[in-house]
Amino acid sequence: MSHRIQPLLLSAIAALLCGAPFARGQIERVKVTGGELRGVVKDGVAVFKGIPFAAPPIGELRWRPPQPVHPWTEVKAVDHFAPAPMQDAMLTMLMGGAANFSEDCLYLNVWTSAKTPDEKLPVMVWIYGGAFVGGMTSAPMYDGAKLARKGVVLVSLAYRLGAFGFLAHPELSRESGKGTGCYGLQDQVAGLRWVKENIARFGGDPSRVTIFGESAGGISVSMLTVVPAAKGLFQRAISESGGSMAPLKQADAPGLSVPPLKRAEETGREFLAKLGANDLKAARALDAKVIQKAVSGMGTFWPVADGETIVGDESELYEAGQFNDTPVLLGSNSDEGAMFVWTRPTPETFEKQVRHDSGPAAEAILRAYPHATEAEAFKATKDLLREGLFAWPTWTWAKLQTRKGNHKAFVYYFDHRAPTSTDGASHAAEIGYVFGNLGGWGSGTNSVDFKLSNLTSSYWVNFAKTGDPNGSGLPNWPAFAEGQMTAMCFDKEPGARPLPNLEKLKAIDAYFAYRREQAKTVAGDGK
Repeated sequence: MSHRIQPLLLSAIAALLCGAPFARGQIERVKVTGGELRGVVKDGVAVFKGIPFAAPPIGELRWRPPQPVHPWTEVKAVDHFAPAPMQDAMLTMLMGGAANFSEDCLYLNVWTSAKTPDEKLPVMVWIYGGAFVGGMTSAPMYDGAKLARKGVVLVSLAYRLGAFGFLAHPELSRESGKGTGCYGLQDQVAGLRWVKENIARFGGDPSRVTIFGESAGGISVSMLTVVPAAKGLFQRAISESGGSMAPLKQADAPGLSVPPLKRAEETGREFLAKLGANDLKAARALDAKVIQKAVSGMGTFWPVADGETIVGDESELYEAGQFNDTPVLLGSNSDEGAMFVWTRPTPETFEKQVRHDSGPAAEAILRAYPHATEAEAFKATKDLLREGLFAWPTWTWAKLQTRKGNHKAFVYYFDHRAPTSTDGASHAAEIGYVFGNLGGWGSGTNSVDFKLSNLTSSYWVNFAKTGDPNGSGLPNWPAFAEGQMTAMCFDKEPGARPLPNLEKLKAIDAYFAYRREQAKTVAGDGK
């Protein structure tokens, strides 16, 4: 062995024995806002789980905007998920996550395959769903390793849920001098601000951040496009079965979710009275489990049009050009309404319900949804929920982005039928294909599934890189255009085709137009 080679060899051996970061060729220790972290490297991906991005929202910080993170002095080992936000355990069980909940929940996770901090990989920030009352970053289907191996830095962040994230109350509004009821959405903004300030140290590019989410996560993505404080924190947006384009919830009606501040404050007043709390001090002194136990079902707590975070009807904000203009990738699934149908209607009950709910739009809806037999009525009920909750907001968003924005919209229709969902793709079925984590909720594990997952995740990663999902070897995905409403259909033979449910969407559009006019009348009366 030459004298020239021997010192190099000894240096390399010493580096391996000492565990120096460059020996593994991964980013393992990172200084971030608050202190230094040590992650875990596995199969070419460095993983950092449970990074605090804000102070624990407990005690006097309950029902306040997220505050700066508490610093630490020692190197923090971030090798396991933090507790999920307070919620009912049922959804956690369905998603395979651990039933580990805490009000101290503002943590995020990072997966990166970057070898050095200067790689400037595109960043994808995942926002979980769960109807704003459930959800966690620790669900196995959200593991970011496979997406990281495709060349992105993957971040998943937590936000407060239910009464902890979306309680409005007159006393809270007086305390803040502003509106209240959007703490969970403000958590998301704080997480994105952390990404902007810190992600370069993980090899990410803070000027190429894509926010993406499903269901309530997709709705959150939609809302963030009109949140003033989120401007500049992301450059692309992906919404899977999301969108928040309906008019404000001035009254109880199907498809309306975002309450105006006054209505939300009244809900909050009733909730604290139910808890026996006479004022905020008493409410903040309550155990978190007592508050969670009093939360009943979905829909009670939702992001509020507080005038600061959500400043109004999102469709109207888009029409006025008041939105964070980025490329968007949006879509819905073919049978996702099935999750929300618990009884089988008869043709008569279906027609009676439509006439009761839909006002002057009822006839158009009844024509668009065949319901002459019980089988047809069941399918019509599922499809009506699919359009009203997910497909119509997606379609409306795509139209508004195309009409009012400077960036393109790309629309998809996910219709892959796994053995567990033979009538179509169920709600959330696409998630496993996007993340490459198959075999869970609504996904199969045969060769067709793996091929579809590679295709889907490649489109998502390409979009994160360039704002366009297209790339070498992939079927062409044309941008959405109002004159030719095309969607990428993910089914047995994926490809771009006319939007499959367009006539139904047009019928539902008449319903929401009716509800919007009605909401304006109620708001004008000061009710």
